[in-house]
Amino acid sequence: MEKIIELHSIIKEFDGERVLDNIHLDIYDKEFVTILGPSGCGKTTTLRIIGGFETPDSGECYFDGKVINDVPAHRRHVNTVFQKYALFPHLNVFENIAFALRLQKVPENEIIRRVREMLDMVALRGFEHKNVNYLSGGQQQRVAIARALISQPRVLLLDEPLGALDLKLRKDMQNELKKIQQRTGITFIYVTHDQEEALTMSDTVVVMADGKIQQVGTPIDIYNEPINAFVADFIGESNILDGVMLADGRVRFSGKEFVCVDSGFEKNEPVDVVVRPEDVDFVAPEKGMLTGVVSSVTFKGVHYEFIVDIGGFKWMIQSTDFVDQDEKIGLSIDPDAIHIMRKSEYSGKYGDYSSFSDELDALSDANTVEEEL
Repeated sequence: MEKIIELHSIIKEFDGERVLDNIHLDIYDKEFVTILGPSGCGKTTTLRIIGGFETPDSGECYFDGKVINDVPAHRRHVNTVFQKYALFPHLNVFENIAFALRLQKVPENEIIRRVREMLDMVALRGFEHKNVNYLSGGQQQRVAIARALISQPRVLLLDEPLGALDLKLRKDMQNELKKIQQRTGITFIYVTHDQEEALTMSDTVVVMADGKIQQVGTPIDIYNEPINAFVADFIGESNILDGVMLADGRVRFSGKEFVCVDSGFEKNEPVDVVVRPEDVDFVAPEKGMLTGVVSSVTFKGVHYEFIVDIGGFKWMIQSTDFVDQDEKIGLSIDPDAIHIMRKSEYSGKYGDYSSFSDELDALSDANTVEEEL
């Protein structure tokens, strides 16, 4: 695929605080790329540099091989959809969508044709004369997307556009956005703190933390092969344990030796070990590779979520099998369920569920909604 956007050595500071620290990123034509990370990690600043709303302090932003650092936003082949849709309240749906074409003095018959195409694409045919102030949040978002797409940009930037929608509508719109991107062939660059959105919609996920890109890959690669403890913890749930790589294919953690599929580490190298909650099976205690006691049980609809104390370290395990609280159980882990990561600055910060609760998880999610740089 052809590169459309390249970020080379991008640095950006606000009030002496570095919010982007030597960012390198290639984005390809017709991709759906999601920049994912917690509040304050620099993802929106990255988007604003691509859109022309911010200028990097150093480094280059390329579009089609040409540096565009000093090209103003209105002269870039880029449009943006923000979380606050900024629709024109005095214009109806048709005129909101047609606004850019009227500025370009496009003939009226062409405007009518293209607006109707957009209305069909976003499933709003019949809403042409509606007052935008009386539309639902999802309908307003569709109008904003249609308005951004009608001028046929090469790239569409989307800054947490689903954040104000309820859960069901958000999931519906995830599917709609992916269909629209595939239908138009426009490169979408989407910013979110929501891991499910990133995994559901993206061709490529860019995980950011502390102003740096931690990992770039497909959703499957990011989930199955996280590069460090931050990525493993941020993308889904993970049990992250201290381990020692004894040799290729053999690792020690939780006081036991295990067969794994990883290699290329030094003998006796300290490592982080990741085991996803859904990759652990319950067995009888006498048959377990590890044994523990169930601390809590939460019914999640499709499965149960267990916190299990194993030698003082609290694991999360997800299973359709029921085990009662305070029951002693054995755990079985297949070699390909054990992922080995090198130690990093994030080692030791994540992975233990001793303080985990749904309430704390919900509070953490709520905090990430606050506006970032």
